[in-house]
Amino acid sequence: MTIKEKAQLVVGTGMYLPLPDSILEQLPMKMEDQLDYNSDYGKMVKKIRQYLPGTAGVTAEFPQYGITSQNLADGPAGLRISPTREGQDGTFYATAFPIGTLLASTWDKKLMNEVGQAIGEEVLEYGADVLLAPALNLQRDPLNGRNFEYYSEDPLVTGKIAAGIINGIQSQNVGTSIKHFAVNNQETNRLTVNTILSERALRELYLRGFEIAVKEGKPWTVMSSYNKVNGKYTSEDKDLLTTILREEWGFDGYVMTDWGGGSDIIAQLKSGNDMIQPGSPEQIEEVVNAVKNGELQESELDENVERILNIMLKTPRFKGYQPTNQPDLKSHAEIARQAAAEGMVLLENKDKALPLNQSIQNIAAFGANSYDFISGGTGSGDVNEAYTISLIEGLENANYKMNNELKKIYQNYITETEKNQPPPENQLTLLLGGKLPIPEMQLDKTIAENAAKKSDIAFITIGRNAGEAEDRKAEAGDFYLTEIEKSMIKNVSEAFHAQGKKAIVILNIAGVIETASWKDSPDAILCAWLPGQEAGDAVVDVLRGKTNPSGKLTATFPKLYSDTSTSDYFPGYAVEGKTDDKQDESGFSFMKREPWEVVYQEDIFVGYRYFQTFNVPVSYEFGYGQSYTSFDYSNLKLSQTTFKDSIKLSVDIKNTGEVNGKEVVQIYVSAPNGKLVKPQSELVAFGKTKSLESGESETLSFKISAKDLASFDEDNSVWLVEAGNYVLKVGASSEDIKLEQTFKVKQDIIAEKVHKVMTPKQEIDVLRP
Repeated sequence: MTIKEKAQLVVGTGMYLPLPDSILEQLPMKMEDQLDYNSDYGKMVKKIRQYLPGTAGVTAEFPQYGITSQNLADGPAGLRISPTREGQDGTFYATAFPIGTLLASTWDKKLMNEVGQAIGEEVLEYGADVLLAPALNLQRDPLNGRNFEYYSEDPLVTGKIAAGIINGIQSQNVGTSIKHFAVNNQETNRLTVNTILSERALRELYLRGFEIAVKEGKPWTVMSSYNKVNGKYTSEDKDLLTTILREEWGFDGYVMTDWGGGSDIIAQLKSGNDMIQPGSPEQIEEVVNAVKNGELQESELDENVERILNIMLKTPRFKGYQPTNQPDLKSHAEIARQAAAEGMVLLENKDKALPLNQSIQNIAAFGANSYDFISGGTGSGDVNEAYTISLIEGLENANYKMNNELKKIYQNYITETEKNQPPPENQLTLLLGGKLPIPEMQLDKTIAENAAKKSDIAFITIGRNAGEAEDRKAEAGDFYLTEIEKSMIKNVSEAFHAQGKKAIVILNIAGVIETASWKDSPDAILCAWLPGQEAGDAVVDVLRGKTNPSGKLTATFPKLYSDTSTSDYFPGYAVEGKTDDKQDESGFSFMKREPWEVVYQEDIFVGYRYFQTFNVPVSYEFGYGQSYTSFDYSNLKLSQTTFKDSIKLSVDIKNTGEVNGKEVVQIYVSAPNGKLVKPQSELVAFGKTKSLESGESETLSFKISAKDLASFDEDNSVWLVEAGNYVLKVGASSEDIKLEQTFKVKQDIIAEKVHKVMTPKQEIDVLRP
């Protein structure tokens, strides 16, 4: 290959989205202006873009060398492609699976593998090669606009759930790209933010989930993130992409940039970031010139090319697979429905308000989102699905009768509101799509009172969405409910209680919201998250008891946003410096590139690690979730009472209630404070029972390694298990501990020695108890 051909391979071919001119003219994308479609390269790009319209990116092909293109497609909740194709009949819809937070709330690694297999089959049969997913950044702060794509505030849950999905997708002989590597925990100025944090927080929290996913899932590719870490762009950081990712963890695939990420593409290639996305002709010339003037050695470029080609050899396109364009969407919808129902979390259930008893037939549905349910987040995490089943449709599908007077009021309101709703201010939502919630209407108390007389029960839906390129706000209408929403819950609950009837709140939300101020009003609260296209049917499966809820929270619900450890530091602050816009030549010039900085002063005390250690009361703790049945924990056994390099344990779980159900079993350890300060407890393992019948038991077994117990010792760059007494706790949540046993570590154990890299350039005033 010539130097230019190698450059064309490592630089993407641009991003083409078949959008209406009315949208495209609002987006200052420059890549199309650079491309000469009459050149050989331009003709090739035009050809390969037709292979699968609507993908995020596609690599160059060189038939003379047997090099095939790779189609890179979003996304985390299912394959994102164009549902229609120019000159072709039929549709090409993909399944919209639940958001990542809901999937993780199942705590079910086996089910995640099944979800992954379904997504992977659609990737294969529609002709993509690599899915740009899963997204596994930590949910550091509740206001991160992209938390819905991510799994948890805990790195173990994050890594294990991601590994299950990766293994499922890649079992279909297509690839994944785990993202956004690393410490990409906010959308505010995400392209330029310099994230400053300690080595310990970096290793224990923000890299640990990726490490588990790489080692247990073996993804084909990794996507570097936009941000800087301790002063250096991740996509230009050899310590991150080569020393840690490849040398320490054994990753053997290629790394690509996020779309328009970084500042210096030559530094990216030299650091082990092998592919530049979405790419532009100007960047190709920049690579060619860098080789010619010695800034980039051809041998370095060859390493990038080799890693890309090694993955190409695995792809369906290289192997000559002919996609059918007919994945089994029906069975995938069933899997999406099952996963959605199993990831919903029952937060409240007074006097067994749920499941619905058979006498309930007539239902009053309040809240605009009952009629206009949100299936998924906005931006690249959105899916072009054929349909979304609303709550109303789900209830009607299950043969419940709706209060038609109320239904007509809301439908008229929604129709009128949508006519006057302005387009989204977030340009990535405009570009990539996604549903914004309908603002709630003011509900007259007499409407609630009349409905209470004619209906058997009330459902009240609260809707929230979030998306790429914009963080949430700690204000009414986002993290907090509006006064209109609070009064709706209060008035409807009081009206139905006056008639001896119940009111149920359903949270159709993208992330954590405040619940403490109003949760006592309704009889039950079901957190349904954004449950994908099967939304309404899945919610009703839980409401009527077809599925016994077994979801548990993977992030804490604080009483107030200000109660979180990160609220004083999120999302950071502006710093002096020039706007970093070199990479704007890729075409993403509409995304803000202001100089910005955030310091993670909370250090390792994120989520439940903070709330427990500092005794901060919460609304719902990490790992919490109710069931329609009850479980007994017994017979905790440890393989030994002195820890050497690992320890095994088992525990018996018995269904002591009246209906079938599954239980998530969580293993925590409280470590002694020695040289290193420790959180009060940390999750070290988890598992989920099968569906247990009334009276049935199951024994779950776990193995805890030294690495699972270890903390990161910055002074010596080791994962250290300190000597002392450790308390092993088995619980139904981080607070609901059922059984405990103590074991001893007689002397310090070095679980792993690593490189001293990515150190902060300044002193950090970290939080300590």
